[in-house]
Amino acid sequence: MTVNLLDYDLEGLADFCERHGEKRFRATQLFRWIHQKGATDFDQMSDLARSLREKLKVAARIEGLQVISQHESNDGTVKWLFAVGAGNAVEAVFIPEEDRGTLCISSQAGCAVGCRFCSTGHQGFSRNLTSGEITAQLWFAEHFLRKHLARDERIISNVVMMGMGEPLQNYGALIPALRTILDDHAYGLSRRRVTVSTSGVVPMIDRLGQDCPVALAVSLHAPTDELRTNLVPLNRKYPIAELLGACNRYLVHAPRDFITFEYCMLDGVNDQLEQARELVALVQRYRQGQGIWCKFNLIPFNPFPESGLLCSPPEQIAAFGKILSDAGIVTTVRKTRGDDIDAACGQLAGDVRDRTGVSRRIARQRVVMLQPDKASAVTVKEI
Repeated sequence: MTVNLLDYDLEGLADFCERHGEKRFRATQLFRWIHQKGATDFDQMSDLARSLREKLKVAARIEGLQVISQHESNDGTVKWLFAVGAGNAVEAVFIPEEDRGTLCISSQAGCAVGCRFCSTGHQGFSRNLTSGEITAQLWFAEHFLRKHLARDERIISNVVMMGMGEPLQNYGALIPALRTILDDHAYGLSRRRVTVSTSGVVPMIDRLGQDCPVALAVSLHAPTDELRTNLVPLNRKYPIAELLGACNRYLVHAPRDFITFEYCMLDGVNDQLEQARELVALVQRYRQGQGIWCKFNLIPFNPFPESGLLCSPPEQIAAFGKILSDAGIVTTVRKTRGDDIDAACGQLAGDVRDRTGVSRRIARQRVVMLQPDKASAVTVKEI
């Protein structure tokens, strides 16, 4: 049975080469062909010895995920739905901006955390993705976009693990995928430009700081344990005090000198001005020296029927953010991108039958089926 080389980081690929009687440095050549050039045919790899290419044909393959559908928003955001077997699917989203191109990728099919404001959580949990399935989202998107945009240079400059799933609950697959994303022989992204978002798995935050520190975003969403437990059930296991302690410890290793706290703005739930003042006090309470050098990212909630929640009015978000900003905390409001294709934050749940038995469809969109080896540009418009 052949192995999928997308499953290996560079060290794993070197071990694979050694097992097949090849020098370890051959892995670097192979790695570049796969990730920098997007090659899938071993015969294309002209600087590899013919004998090695023949071995690879027998023992290995380079196989991405099957693309079920692709949607392109009016604002240029692109969302892909990938099949991962057994009727499960995951989504990845490319967000173009003037100074960067960000890819949001998934780490699990579904999610077990069950945050109230996240449609993926309402889908339920199916399984962890493999390292290759995580990496394959970037591999496909980067090389598809180069062809689509007719550009030879790198398109994706930032990767955020903010798609479907809780990355730190799939730690064993996450770390090799991150190492591939960071490797200069693959995508060569800076640690500052790769972000792992977590709902607060405290032991794994500590491990990430030791094993592969990248930028960290923490889903906070409430100033008190009582409210956060209601919104983020994982808070029962890792309450706010433990979470903020882990954030302080992470800063010792982090490539950035701050932690981003994500805060989904829910009308009448967590958006009151007194709650903003409680957040200020909370950050100050857990300071060490200059304190948790943090940034707040206020996220307008993207409603979906099962949640029973509404988005805070823009004026309330602005007033809430002003209290944080006036206290000296860098505060931004996330710009909603791709909401017309259900690609906005919290909307990734897949155009498939979810685990609760509710079939979610992108009702306003025309779904276009793609052949995985013949993916073409598709603009999806409202009908």
